[in-house]
Amino acid sequence: MKKDIRKMQDYQKKPVDISDDDILKAMREIEGYLDITPADFKEVYQIAYQHAVERLMHFIKARDIMTKEVVFVKKETSLQETAEIMASHGIAGVPVTGDNGEVVGVISEKDFLFHMSSKEATSFMTIIVQCLKNNRCVAVPLRDQKAENIMTKPAITVDENTPLSEIINVFAQKNINRVPVLNPEKKLAGIVSRADILQTSFSTAKG
Repeated sequence: MKKDIRKMQDYQKKPVDISDDDILKAMREIEGYLDITPADFKEVYQIAYQHAVERLMHFIKARDIMTKEVVFVKKETSLQETAEIMASHGIAGVPVTGDNGEVVGVISEKDFLFHMSSKEATSFMTIIVQCLKNNRCVAVPLRDQKAENIMTKPAITVDENTPLSEIINVFAQKNINRVPVLNPEKKLAGIVSRADILQTSFSTAKG
């Protein structure tokens, strides 16, 4: 996750590499006399390009890129059902809502791994090893528990007007893969994932 975010941030900071030939062709297409060298033209272009990317990163809001059809569970949803929902949708985490639809936490594969291991699990294979060593499935104790028992809380959230640049910083600083988006009533309005951010950032940089 951190590697992907750093790669994306580096990509934003590094303008498209243009050659001197590209610059000369562009200068020839501009009518009139340009009192500027290709090197100066290239430097101006690169600086302007970076300013444009930063402006767009601030202009784009969470509401513009969020997924509105959010897969979520309630705090009383059983862990078995929660796991089935995540598996059927092919997702690694979901928001958890309370009695009034407010986001009270987030549950992810990491939460399952942590609570299925006698120590902090670093991978799914850690769980397999413990199952084989103990000759039993360490997931059994979770069968009768609910989402609220293992979810990460409080949930890290953003609102619909949060700029993309700020969301990128949240992902990097908190080392998370997704963030619920709240409407003005503080209810779940959507979700922004790492994939959404990467796709939007690269599309913006190319555009």
